[in-house]
Amino acid sequence: MKKSWVALAMSLAVWGAQAQEVFDIGAGNLLAVLRESAGSNQERETLQPYGTLRAQLPDGSEVELETSWFRYVGDMHIRLVFDSRAQLQSASPDDLDRLRLDPEEALQVAVQNMRRTYGEPTVRPWRGGLMQVLGRADDLNSSYFLDRPFWRSLEARHAQGLVVAVPQRGGLLYAPADDEEAVAALRFSAAALYAGSNRSRVSSALYLFREGRWSVFQPPMTR
Repeated sequence: MKKSWVALAMSLAVWGAQAQEVFDIGAGNLLAVLRESAGSNQERETLQPYGTLRAQLPDGSEVELETSWFRYVGDMHIRLVFDSRAQLQSASPDDLDRLRLDPEEALQVAVQNMRRTYGEPTVRPWRGGLMQVLGRADDLNSSYFLDRPFWRSLEARHAQGLVVAVPQRGGLLYAPADDEEAVAALRFSAAALYAGSNRSRVSSALYLFREGRWSVFQPPMTR
């Protein structure tokens, strides 16, 4: 868990350095992104707040930051952010209070904004019998993992559910759970993409979407 908190602190330092920039902090500019929580493995969905986090800024000073970050599933957490098209700024709990949104409502708004701004998710064949989910912003493709209506529409055609990988911010792949060859290809491809992603990594786990919910299909790697 120590590595996880170090990574969070480094991320917080970046958020703090960007905090003075001007962002549209209205509900229509709210997005949600997925980031790695190395060392974690939340077996089923949750929206558990991280609470107050401490970070050291580049000048050596320490700050306490209230963020709208939530433990989610597997080794991933959700960050609610405001979008400037060039950078992202973390939303705070005060922002959600101001917008009169609880975390679940904020997540739904963020997904709607994602669809409006960057397009509805599209599906294209990938190699090995896998399918790839894409939008108009490569670095935000992973956020479509949070688009529950989209996954429900796919599940309606696959009664055993879908096995999904989100190894990097620009990569979101899936295979029908009852297609053993495709699932095997997904295991291999996801591991390779995750290993080669470095700073853009999201998750080393595989996930199952079934009966409208996410759970861990293959636990994240330990490192």
